[in-house]
Formats: sequence, structure tokens, C-alpha cells
Amino acid sequence: MKKPQANLLYILPNFFTAASIFSGVFSMINAINGEFTEAAWLIMLALIFDGLDGRVARLTNTCSKFGIEFDSLADIVAFGVAPALLIYLFIGHEYGRFGVVVSALFVMFGAIRLARFNVMTSHSEPSVFIGIPIPTAAVFISLLVLLFEKYNLKVEFSLWILILTILVSLLMVSNIRYPSFKKMDFTSKHVMKLFVLLLTLSLIIFMFPVEGFTLVFVVYILYGPLRIVGLFTRYLFKKK
Repeated sequence: MKKPQANLLYILPNFFTAASIFSGVFSMINAINGEFTEAAWLIMLALIFDGLDGRVARLTNTCSKFGIEFDSLADIVAFGVAPALLIYLFIGHEYGRFGVVVSALFVMFGAIRLARFNVMTSHSEPSVFIGIPIPTAAVFISLLVLLFEKYNLKVEFSLWILILTILVSLLMVSNIRYPSFKKMDFTSKHVMKLFVLLLTLSLIIFMFPVEGFTLVFVVYILYGPLRIVGLFTRYLFKKK
């Protein structure tokens, strides 16, 4: 009787992975129908499911090779193809072949990012990501669409959304390190600081959902390049 129960537990994390794929596909359908706000929020919903599948697998001790491969394929759909289609239908189609190249570049670099992550997982540091994770890049694109829709920025700043898409695509395949938050320091020394930070962010996001989430993701994306600038500056001062 215990064996069927174990098999059912293995289904649970894969269910969340499937839900991530469904959210990505539904996002694409909404984008095709011109419902860009809904499409963007669905990509963010996929991020929640993507976060749950790994945590559920670890909590239930049901990590498997199938689950890892399934998760990677889900990511390329929900966080590669879906945001690329969204960005193309939202603004890219107005720039002809350049819009096609930007969308294709995002998917291709996202696939490279996932392949490199799968290859390097066994011998990489668990506390850092090499390059921006593809879900982070996808949600950043979604937030840009939400901001442009909310404040009607398409007319004046339409080209910027494509430029930022190129930059975040390049950051995905860069060697810049980003914190993964998989191994956070929860000692009593840092718990109160973390609590205050999370509480503040939660209140900001509650009052200004789109702006609050955008602030969080922009700070995270800028962290990598600014850290390199800081290290380089420190090196120059030491050399002097």
C-alpha cells in the first residue's frame, strides 16, 4: 500500500511544472488575442508554479531526473517562448525584422542559459547563479509590458522595451554572478533584518503591485553589473 502513495507524491511537483506550462501557453493565447496585461500576469503566475515545483520536490523528497528535464522544458515554454511572443505582439511587430530578431534572441539565449545551468549544476556554487535566471528575465519583460500599458508609454518609449529585452537576454548568457537565495543565512543575527526588509517590500507591493515588483526585479538585475563595478573599483584603489 505504501508504494502507490510514493508514486502519487512524485506526481505532485510535476503537477506544478505542468501548471507552469499551462500558464505559459495561456499567456501566449492571451497575447495573440491582444490581451497583453493578462498575458503578462500569467507569466508571473508561471513563476509561482515554477518556484513551487522544486520546493515541493525537496520537501517530499521526490526529486527525479525526469522532474529536472520536465522543469527545463517547461521553462523554455513559460519563460522563453511566452515572453518572446508577448514582446513581439506588444511592440516588436512594429519594427519589422528587428522585432523578430529581438524575440528570437530572447528564446535562443534563454535556451542556452538553461542548457548551461543543467550542465553546470553538479559543480556550481549552490548560492549563486551564473547569469540571470530565465524566469527572472521573463518576469522582467512582463513587468515592462505592464508598466507600458499602465502609463501608456508605447508611443514615446516603444524602442526602449526592445533594447531592454536585448540587454536582459545578454545578461542571461553572461558570466555575471547573481544570488540564488537557495542557501540564505537565517541566524538570529540576520532574521530581524530580513523580516523588516520583507515586510517593507510586501507593503510597497501591496500599495503599488506593478511598480513594487518592478523595483524588486530591477534591483536584482542591476546587482550583478554593479557588483562587478564595485569589485573593479576596489581593485584599482588597492593597486594604487
